[in-house]
This record gives sequence, structure tokens and C-alpha cells, in this order.
Amino acid sequence: MIFELRQTERAEALFEGWKETILWSCLQGVMGRIYVDSLEKPASALALLGDFCFLAGKPDRELVMHEPKEDRREFRILIPGDRAWADLIEACYGERAKKITRYAIKKEPEVFDREKLQKALDGLPEGCTLQMMDEALFLRCREIGWCRDWVAQYDTYEQYQRYGLGAVILKDGEPVAGASSYSGYRGGIEIEIDTREDFRRKGLAYICGAKLILACLERGWYPGWDAHNPKSVALAEKLGYHLDHEYTAYEVVKGNP
Repeated sequence: MIFELRQTERAEALFEGWKETILWSCLQGVMGRIYVDSLEKPASALALLGDFCFLAGKPDRELVMHEPKEDRREFRILIPGDRAWADLIEACYGERAKKITRYAIKKEPEVFDREKLQKALDGLPEGCTLQMMDEALFLRCREIGWCRDWVAQYDTYEQYQRYGLGAVILKDGEPVAGASSYSGYRGGIEIEIDTREDFRRKGLAYICGAKLILACLERGWYPGWDAHNPKSVALAEKLGYHLDHEYTAYEVVKGNP
């Protein structure tokens, strides 16, 4: 049987050593949910926020297959705590579990060169404007498929104001690139960054990333970054981050086995 854990601190020991800001959001009770095999003494846990599922403790088939009624997404990124969890994911989902490599980026609060990041803003192309996410932009981004993840995990703009932050480049009043918070926790955010396809390879993601990092530093927040591919790693390194390690995850299209 699976339970949603409200006293999220009871799962902290199971996730000890994980350095994922999305997971921190769940453990702090800020965003996301945690599911366990026991409310009193959990031995297995699933932390779920958006597309991301973190699995820790004793491998449990019910948790791997768990689909909360209130959040039935067709797509998930499952992150196993160890090889045993990975084996269980593969056994449960078979060919529907696509094994991928993701890239963890070091958490180094003092690493950023503010002068370099500020200089990056000078590269804004003529005819484009750069502004921080406001309520009108928040609502607009929710309507646009390619940039919806900038704001999708926030139920309201008020929640975004408290736990989110974003920088968006506009052309003719429409978003063409941006860096925003996929999720937030007490002390920082997890960056989600993208550029509209017809505006790529113009350095816009770099500009937005620089602006967002500077805004986070002004607030005393840490701008977390986890890379989906080597291009994301390269952009992170250009902004001042350093690669920590590669890790295995599984992209799963859910539904009936």
C-alpha cells in the first residue's frame, strides 16, 4: 500500500546525500509530493515534482508503478537511487523505460563571476527586450507549449512570486527565450531554460541565464542547474558552473503496462 507523506521530514534519511533542488522542494513541503510504503517508518520513498520522480530506500514495485490520481502524467523521468531501483524500473516498464544519461552540476554558491554575467546582458539583439517574469508574462507562458515549463509547476502567480523567478527575452511582445524556475525551494530555484526554435543559436539562452543568475544572487538564492544533455552542460559551464557527474535516469511513457 502507498501513502502520501505529509510529515516530509520522515523521508529525509532515505534521501540523505542527494543534492537535487527538485528533491529539496519536496522534502521542504514547498512543492511536489512524497509517497512512502509506511507513514510511521518508511523504508521506501518516491519524491514526485513535475516530470521528475526520485526513488530511494528499499526498492518497491508499487512505488515504481505509482500514478497519483491527482497527477496522471503520461511522461515521467525516473531517477533510481541505486542499481537495484534501476533494475526494478526496467523490469516494470520494459521497452517503455528509455535509459538516458543526465548530468549533475556542482552546487557552488561562490563560483559566479558577476561582472562577466553582467557583461553578457550587452549581447541582447536589437529589437529584443529583456524583462523579469511578471504576472502577465506568467499567464502568457502558461498558454505556450514550448515555454510552459517555465511556470507550469506553480499553481498561482502568488506562489511563483514567493518561490520562483524568471528572465524572458521578448520580440514584438512575445517570448522568444527565457530562463525561469522549474521549481523552487527555501533558498533557491531549479533553472529551466529554453529558446523558441526560430531564435536559437543567437546566444539568447546565455543572456537569459546570466540575468536569472544575477537576480538569484541579489535575493540570496542559489540557482540550481541539472543538465539534460551535453549542450546544456556547455551552457552551464559558460555561465560559470562546473560538471559534477553523470547519472542514469529513465524516461517512461506511462499507462497500462
